[in-house]
Amino acid sequence: MGELFVKIVELPDGAVITGRGLRDGKIVDPHPQYGVYLQPRPVDMPWPHDWIDWPDFRLPRDHDAAIRVIRALHARALSGERVEVACSGGVGRTGTVISCLAVLAGVPADEAVAWTRANYHRRAVETPWQKRWVRRFPVQ
Repeated sequence: MGELFVKIVELPDGAVITGRGLRDGKIVDPHPQYGVYLQPRPVDMPWPHDWIDWPDFRLPRDHDAAIRVIRALHARALSGERVEVACSGGVGRTGTVISCLAVLAGVPADEAVAWTRANYHRRAVETPWQKRWVRRFPVQ
């Protein structure tokens, strides 16, 4: 396996979020104050977190719940909490959520994937349906 992918991103509205991969099981330091984890099975983390049932290369199983959790993640980041979002590799699902956060931060929805690829990971948001989900992500 390659090195653990971890990147801190500042959104256009000043919110800061860490995106990362979970695949190698390492715990990052400093620990986040809150995390959102995008996996098909629940994860166990030693800090407050939410889990979104989200299979690799797909979309969340419960779209409405995912939207609520992503909005809450954005609010926590805006308030200055140290937050993270992560999936196995830290690219597709994590990039999709970071793109949705960019939309919430004011990036036009049709530009959010390009913004995320420029500011987070060049291969973020891996599938056409993930790109479409970002374009349709509700701001309110």
